[in-house]
Amino acid sequence: MHDDDRTAAWRRVAAAGDELSLAVACQACATDLDADCLGVSLIVAGEVRLLGCATDERAERMEDAQLVAGEGPCTDAYRYRGLVEEADLYRAFDRWPAFTQAAAEQNIRSVMAFPLVLGTLAIGVADVYRTEPGLLTARERNRARAYARILAVLALDEHPHLATSAPRSPRPGPQGYPPSIHMAAGVLAEVDNLVPEDALARLRAHAFAHNVPLVQTADHVLTHRTLD
Repeated sequence: MHDDDRTAAWRRVAAAGDELSLAVACQACATDLDADCLGVSLIVAGEVRLLGCATDERAERMEDAQLVAGEGPCTDAYRYRGLVEEADLYRAFDRWPAFTQAAAEQNIRSVMAFPLVLGTLAIGVADVYRTEPGLLTARERNRARAYARILAVLALDEHPHLATSAPRSPRPGPQGYPPSIHMAAGVLAEVDNLVPEDALARLRAHAFAHNVPLVQTADHVLTHRTLD
Protein backbone atom coordinates (compact mmCIF):
# COMPACT_ATOMS: atom_id res chain seq x y z
CA MET A 1 0.00 0.00 0.00
CA HIS A 2 1.38 3.39 -1.04
CA ASP A 3 0.75 6.87 0.32
CA ASP A 4 -1.02 7.65 -2.97
CA ASP A 5 -3.56 4.92 -2.23
CA ARG A 6 -4.25 6.36 1.23
CA THR A 7 -4.61 9.89 -0.11
CA ALA A 8 -6.91 8.82 -2.94
CA ALA A 9 -9.05 6.77 -0.56
CA TRP A 10 -9.44 9.66 1.88
CA ARG A 11 -10.40 11.98 -1.00
CA ARG A 12 -13.08 9.57 -2.23
CA VAL A 13 -14.49 9.22 1.29
CA ALA A 14 -14.52 12.99 1.77
CA ALA A 15 -16.33 13.46 -1.54
CA ALA A 16 -18.89 10.72 -0.86
CA GLY A 17 -21.00 12.55 1.73
CA ASP A 18 -21.60 15.73 3.67
CA GLU A 19 -20.10 14.23 6.84
CA LEU A 20 -17.23 11.90 7.58
CA SER A 21 -18.66 8.66 8.99
CA LEU A 22 -18.16 4.91 8.92
CA ALA A 23 -21.28 4.49 6.77
CA VAL A 24 -20.09 7.02 4.19
CA ALA A 25 -16.63 5.42 4.07
CA CYS A 26 -18.12 1.94 3.62
CA GLN A 27 -20.19 3.11 0.66
CA ALA A 28 -17.19 4.88 -0.89
CA CYS A 29 -15.08 1.76 -0.47
CA ALA A 30 -17.74 -0.50 -2.00
CA THR A 31 -18.17 1.84 -4.97
CA ASP A 32 -14.44 2.22 -5.61
CA LEU A 33 -13.80 -1.53 -5.44
CA ASP A 34 -16.82 -2.31 -7.64
CA ALA A 35 -18.33 -4.37 -4.81
CA ASP A 36 -22.02 -5.18 -4.67
CA CYS A 37 -22.12 -4.68 -0.91
CA LEU A 38 -19.84 -4.38 2.09
CA GLY A 39 -20.15 -5.12 5.78
CA VAL A 40 -18.05 -4.22 8.82
CA SER A 41 -18.11 -6.27 12.00
CA LEU A 42 -16.48 -4.90 15.14
CA ILE A 43 -14.96 -7.15 17.78
CA VAL A 44 -14.63 -6.01 21.38
CA ALA A 45 -11.89 -7.52 23.57
CA GLY A 46 -11.51 -10.36 21.09
CA GLU A 47 -15.02 -11.60 21.70
CA VAL A 48 -18.20 -9.56 21.37
CA ARG A 49 -19.02 -8.95 17.73
CA LEU A 50 -21.16 -5.98 16.72
CA LEU A 51 -22.41 -4.87 13.32
CA GLY A 52 -20.49 -1.69 12.61
CA CYS A 53 -21.97 -1.01 9.20
CA ALA A 54 -23.68 -2.69 6.25
CA THR A 55 -24.20 -1.02 2.90
CA ASP A 56 -27.45 -2.92 2.33
CA GLU A 57 -29.60 -5.75 3.65
CA ARG A 58 -27.52 -8.39 1.86
CA ALA A 59 -24.38 -7.31 3.68
CA GLU A 60 -26.27 -7.21 6.96
CA ARG A 61 -27.49 -10.77 6.38
CA MET A 62 -23.99 -11.97 5.54
CA GLU A 63 -22.47 -10.41 8.66
CA ASP A 64 -25.20 -11.92 10.82
CA ALA A 65 -24.73 -15.32 9.15
CA GLN A 66 -21.12 -15.33 10.32
CA LEU A 67 -22.17 -14.47 13.85
CA VAL A 68 -24.79 -17.23 13.87
CA ALA A 69 -22.53 -19.88 12.36
CA GLY A 70 -19.29 -18.88 14.06
CA GLU A 71 -17.47 -19.28 10.75
CA GLY A 72 -16.63 -17.27 7.68
CA PRO A 73 -14.09 -14.80 6.35
CA CYS A 74 -14.68 -12.29 9.17
CA THR A 75 -13.75 -14.79 11.86
CA ASP A 76 -10.71 -16.03 9.89
CA ALA A 77 -9.42 -12.56 8.99
CA TYR A 78 -9.67 -11.41 12.60
CA ARG A 79 -8.10 -14.57 13.94
CA TYR A 80 -5.14 -14.58 11.53
CA ARG A 81 -4.81 -10.78 11.18
CA GLY A 82 -4.64 -10.97 7.41
CA LEU A 83 -6.55 -10.93 4.14
CA VAL A 84 -8.98 -13.82 3.67
CA GLU A 85 -10.57 -14.28 0.28
CA GLU A 86 -12.65 -16.75 -1.67
CA ALA A 87 -13.01 -16.44 -5.44
CA ASP A 88 -16.08 -18.67 -5.73
CA LEU A 89 -18.23 -19.40 -2.69
CA TYR A 90 -20.10 -22.07 -4.66
CA ARG A 91 -16.93 -24.16 -4.31
CA ALA A 92 -16.21 -23.29 -0.67
CA PHE A 93 -18.74 -25.48 1.15
CA ASP A 94 -16.03 -27.51 2.89
CA ARG A 95 -14.40 -24.30 4.07
CA TRP A 96 -17.50 -22.56 5.47
CA PRO A 97 -20.60 -24.79 5.11
CA ALA A 98 -23.14 -22.56 6.85
CA PHE A 99 -21.72 -19.30 5.52
CA THR A 100 -21.74 -20.50 1.91
CA GLN A 101 -25.38 -21.50 2.24
CA ALA A 102 -26.24 -18.00 3.41
CA ALA A 103 -24.17 -16.55 0.56
CA ALA A 104 -26.11 -18.60 -2.00
CA GLU A 105 -29.38 -17.28 -0.57
CA GLN A 106 -28.14 -13.70 -1.02
CA ASN A 107 -26.62 -14.41 -4.46
CA ILE A 108 -23.11 -13.61 -3.16
CA ARG A 109 -20.39 -15.39 -5.14
CA SER A 110 -17.10 -14.01 -3.82
CA VAL A 111 -15.76 -12.35 -0.69
CA MET A 112 -12.63 -10.55 0.46
CA ALA A 113 -12.15 -9.85 4.18
CA PHE A 114 -9.66 -7.30 5.53
CA PRO A 115 -8.85 -6.96 9.25
CA LEU A 116 -9.28 -3.47 10.71
CA VAL A 117 -6.05 -2.84 12.61
CA LEU A 118 -4.51 0.28 14.14
CA GLY A 119 -1.02 -0.43 15.41
CA THR A 120 -1.40 -3.51 17.58
CA LEU A 121 -5.13 -2.96 18.09
CA ALA A 122 -7.41 -5.16 15.97
CA ILE A 123 -10.99 -3.93 16.19
CA GLY A 124 -12.86 -5.80 13.48
CA VAL A 125 -13.08 -6.81 9.84
CA ALA A 126 -14.40 -5.34 6.59
CA ASP A 127 -16.01 -7.88 4.24
CA VAL A 128 -16.21 -7.00 0.54
CA TYR A 129 -18.93 -8.96 -1.28
CA ARG A 130 -19.54 -9.46 -5.00
CA THR A 131 -22.27 -11.27 -6.89
CA GLU A 132 -19.77 -12.49 -9.47
CA PRO A 133 -16.89 -14.92 -8.84
CA GLY A 134 -13.34 -13.61 -8.85
CA LEU A 135 -10.74 -11.90 -6.70
CA LEU A 136 -9.52 -8.36 -6.30
CA THR A 137 -6.64 -7.31 -8.51
CA ALA A 138 -3.33 -6.31 -6.93
CA ARG A 139 -4.23 -2.62 -7.34
CA GLU A 140 -7.66 -3.19 -5.80
CA ARG A 141 -6.07 -4.99 -2.84
CA ASN A 142 -3.84 -1.98 -2.20
CA ARG A 143 -6.85 0.33 -2.33
CA ALA A 144 -8.80 -2.00 -0.05
CA ARG A 145 -6.00 -1.94 2.52
CA ALA A 146 -6.05 1.87 2.41
CA TYR A 147 -9.79 1.85 3.03
CA ALA A 148 -9.37 -0.70 5.84
CA ARG A 149 -7.26 1.78 7.77
CA ILE A 150 -9.81 4.55 7.18
CA LEU A 151 -12.64 2.28 8.31
CA ALA A 152 -10.66 1.36 11.43
CA VAL A 153 -10.11 5.04 12.31
CA LEU A 154 -13.77 5.93 11.80
CA ALA A 155 -15.00 2.83 13.65
CA LEU A 156 -12.81 3.72 16.61
CA ASP A 157 -14.09 7.30 16.50
CA GLU A 158 -17.71 6.10 16.62
CA HIS A 159 -17.03 3.30 19.12
CA PRO A 160 -14.21 4.54 21.41
CA HIS A 161 -14.78 1.65 23.85
CA LEU A 162 -13.03 -0.60 21.32
CA ALA A 163 -9.73 0.96 22.42
CA THR A 164 -10.33 0.56 26.15
CA SER A 165 -11.54 -3.04 26.29
CA ALA A 166 -9.01 -5.51 27.63
CA PRO A 167 -7.38 -7.31 24.68
CA ARG A 168 -7.50 -11.09 24.41
CA SER A 169 -5.76 -13.47 22.07
CA PRO A 170 -7.85 -14.46 19.04
CA ARG A 171 -9.25 -17.97 19.26
CA PRO A 172 -10.98 -20.38 16.86
CA GLY A 173 -14.74 -20.61 16.61
CA PRO A 174 -17.30 -17.88 17.25
CA GLN A 175 -15.81 -14.66 18.57
CA GLY A 176 -18.54 -14.07 21.12
CA TYR A 177 -21.94 -12.43 21.06
CA PRO A 178 -23.56 -9.14 22.09
CA PRO A 179 -25.02 -9.12 25.64
CA SER A 180 -28.64 -9.45 24.45
CA ILE A 181 -27.86 -12.84 22.93
CA HIS A 182 -26.37 -14.16 26.16
CA MET A 183 -29.38 -12.80 28.05
CA ALA A 184 -31.78 -14.53 25.65
CA ALA A 185 -29.88 -17.79 26.01
CA GLY A 186 -30.20 -17.43 29.77
CA VAL A 187 -33.96 -17.02 29.42
CA LEU A 188 -34.21 -20.14 27.26
CA ALA A 189 -32.03 -22.05 29.69
CA GLU A 190 -34.36 -21.18 32.55
CA VAL A 191 -37.63 -21.74 30.68
CA ASP A 192 -36.62 -25.00 28.99
CA ASN A 193 -34.32 -26.33 31.74
CA LEU A 194 -31.25 -26.32 29.52
CA VAL A 195 -27.59 -25.74 30.22
CA PRO A 196 -26.46 -22.32 28.84
CA GLU A 197 -24.43 -23.85 26.01
CA ASP A 198 -27.42 -25.84 24.74
CA ALA A 199 -29.71 -22.82 25.04
CA LEU A 200 -27.30 -20.74 22.96
CA ALA A 201 -27.04 -23.50 20.36
CA ARG A 202 -30.83 -23.66 20.14
CA LEU A 203 -31.05 -19.89 19.73
CA ARG A 204 -28.51 -19.96 16.90
CA ALA A 205 -30.17 -22.94 15.20
CA HIS A 206 -33.57 -21.24 15.30
CA ALA A 207 -32.19 -18.03 13.79
CA PHE A 208 -30.42 -19.96 11.05
CA ALA A 209 -33.41 -22.19 10.24
CA HIS A 210 -35.79 -19.24 9.98
CA ASN A 211 -33.32 -16.92 8.21
CA VAL A 212 -33.77 -14.29 10.92
CA PRO A 213 -30.90 -12.18 12.32
CA LEU A 214 -29.59 -13.60 15.58
CA VAL A 215 -30.02 -10.32 17.46
CA GLN A 216 -33.64 -10.11 16.29
CA THR A 217 -34.26 -13.67 17.50
CA ALA A 218 -32.74 -12.79 20.87
CA ASP A 219 -34.93 -9.70 21.17
CA HIS A 220 -38.01 -11.86 20.55
CA VAL A 221 -36.99 -14.26 23.32
CA LEU A 222 -36.36 -11.41 25.74
CA THR A 223 -39.81 -10.00 25.01
CA HIS A 224 -41.87 -13.22 24.85
CA ARG A 225 -39.69 -15.71 26.80
CA THR A 226 -40.05 -18.21 23.95
CA LEU A 227 -38.66 -18.78 20.48
CA ASP A 228 -42.15 -19.19 18.97
